[in-house]
Amino acid sequence: MRCSTAAASRGLLLPGSATLRDEEDRLLNHRVAGGDRAAFQLLVLRHEGRLRGFLSRVAGSDADDIAQEAFVRAWQRAGDYRGQGSYAAWLTGIGWRIFLDQRRTARRREALAAGEDAATASDPRPGSDAAIDAERLLAGLSSQERAALTLCFGHGWSHGEAAEIMGVPLGTLKSLVLRGRAKAQRMIGEGGAP
Repeated sequence: MRCSTAAASRGLLLPGSATLRDEEDRLLNHRVAGGDRAAFQLLVLRHEGRLRGFLSRVAGSDADDIAQEAFVRAWQRAGDYRGQGSYAAWLTGIGWRIFLDQRRTARRREALAAGEDAATASDPRPGSDAAIDAERLLAGLSSQERAALTLCFGHGWSHGEAAEIMGVPLGTLKSLVLRGRAKAQRMIGEGGAP
């Protein structure tokens, strides 16, 4: 045990150690980046169970589909993995982001469907008139305010995501949203004229 601890502290690769597995994964992935399918099959065999186990806890019945998509992306983006952190963490991150993207997309579809139902039920005007009014309101905002409101309310992005998309600090994004909402509410109170 003392030998293992001393070797690990010096960064030596011992059979069965995490450091050795990480280095093997890095080398296999390097081969995958060059198009080596056999190396990719080895990585899939090594990490499939762990990835599917994680995804089954977070995604339920969609875990297999998400895992498959994660492996497809890992194949396509093998050159993006530079060996910083473990391959397993990199692969799990891909699976997690796919899960989040699918969940976000499902929520947007539900919100759009609910919004269409609500607009149809509560707005006596045709949908195109409501869309024209929304376009007029948005036209009265600065381009940044318009983008912030569209990302956060039209597309369902969080403030943090919208800030990242727009390349602005989170505080700036929140200010843009508040200013844009206040301007839009004033325009509505004044009869919708920008």
